[in-house]
Amino acid sequence: MKGIVFNIQKFSVNDGPGIRTTVFLKGCPLSCIWCHNPESKKAFPELMYSADKCVMCGKCANVCPKNVHLFKNNVHIVKRENCIVCGKCEEECLYEALEIAGKEKSVEEVIDEVMKDKVFYETSNGGITLSGGEPLLQYDFSLEILKRAKQEGLHTAMETCGYTSEEKIREIASYVDLFLFDYKITDAELHKKYTGVSNERIIRNLRLLNGIGKQIILRCPIIPGINDTDGHFSGIANLANELDCVSEINIEPYHPLGKSKAEKLGVEYELSDLKFTEEEQTQSWIKAVSQKTFKPVKKA
Repeated sequence: MKGIVFNIQKFSVNDGPGIRTTVFLKGCPLSCIWCHNPESKKAFPELMYSADKCVMCGKCANVCPKNVHLFKNNVHIVKRENCIVCGKCEEECLYEALEIAGKEKSVEEVIDEVMKDKVFYETSNGGITLSGGEPLLQYDFSLEILKRAKQEGLHTAMETCGYTSEEKIREIASYVDLFLFDYKITDAELHKKYTGVSNERIIRNLRLLNGIGKQIILRCPIIPGINDTDGHFSGIANLANELDCVSEINIEPYHPLGKSKAEKLGVEYELSDLKFTEEEQTQSWIKAVSQKTFKPVKKA
């Protein structure tokens, strides 16, 4: 079985307990306008181009079979609509100006890479985390990775937006020790406006996981002008208070790192005017949620 992976991050310490390897899968059913991994949205490989690294050598144009790369008036024009993501231009570029986001990998290839660091998992109580995009969009692939990881004795975690069927949530939960569950916006209509879907199914699946006793950390991205409201802070706290299996709440302050990635993909980034969140602002959000809940609240 194979899937599309766009990154395997070693020595990750922010995606579950201990030292972990986080496997990022492509494809997401949501379209959050603040997405910091826009290269994860589509479920297939994509060409990324970094203009600041290009030296205009023209080697990519020489090897491209579909005339994706054109050079006119000292400008590198990338015709992505022609691209078949064959990877020839990426291989030819010595300056890393071209990159294919997303590579096909087998379950065995992923597990083999993860197991290279098993000694670090054993000494730190770490393991493997699936992230994305949304791992549940590549459901069969994610399920097989998690099964294999459990066979290897690894602690497993999965970051998810929870937008899938109850049947899939229930089945895959048997192989997940910890869910890093994204909770984005309390109001269902605003959730649909800014992510493309309602949050009703998401909350239903969150309650399902709580009902079967899975450990959950709520991860809450806070975006200035969108969900930094007292109503949402109350919603986060009330939901956490209601669910016994939520062990803590993570506040994820907005950062604009998705902007440069969007530029490399040749797509528009809607929040181009927003800047990095100041630490003082982040602490005020943490305080606002902490005042309404007995669960631990911290910065992700």
